[in-house]
Amino acid sequence: MSHSLYRLAWVATFSLVLFWSAIDPKDGFTWFLEVLPALLGALILLATLKRWPLTPLAYQLVLLHSVILMVGGHYTYAEVPLFDTLAEWFDWQRNNYDKVGHLAQGFIPAILAREVFLRNRVVRPGGWTFFLSLCFCLAFSAFYELIEWWVAIGTGEGAEAFLGTQGYVWDTQSDMMWAMIGAILSQLLLGRRHDRQLRPLLS
Repeated sequence: MSHSLYRLAWVATFSLVLFWSAIDPKDGFTWFLEVLPALLGALILLATLKRWPLTPLAYQLVLLHSVILMVGGHYTYAEVPLFDTLAEWFDWQRNNYDKVGHLAQGFIPAILAREVFLRNRVVRPGGWTFFLSLCFCLAFSAFYELIEWWVAIGTGEGAEAFLGTQGYVWDTQSDMMWAMIGAILSQLLLGRRHDRQLRPLLS
């Protein structure tokens, strides 16, 4: 697939899911909060497309993360129907779609972080890249938890669905753990593929 067709497919997928997500969401304010990072990410990708294009893998992962955010925004993370069904099947006490979101919060940024680190020659490929990318994801996850807290304090009950603890006292710590797992998994599973795509950009 040519670069132009690939970009068109990316934009079409993003736009279609965004349009669907915006149709009668469960809670308009929560939808805005959840979808905002995807919109900001898309604007950043557009702004850097000519000057600093990413690898195809990075673009694919950003699109995947955007879809996860938009689905969560449409239903709220606590009420995604598929995960209500899974909760019944597996006798979960809560809807666990938010854990998918937090797994992605480590899985996708880890690849973006290692791309920035390696292309800017912050570190050489190897153990330090893995470690620092993991640290970045943990820091990003912790900061996002702070944002959720600040929004909840600032807006009151209107942000309860955004906070999404569902009565689980260890929700914040669990969210950060899933981000850590995601960051480790993505580097283990996709690191070599990412390195192959980075090679032309590093030469």
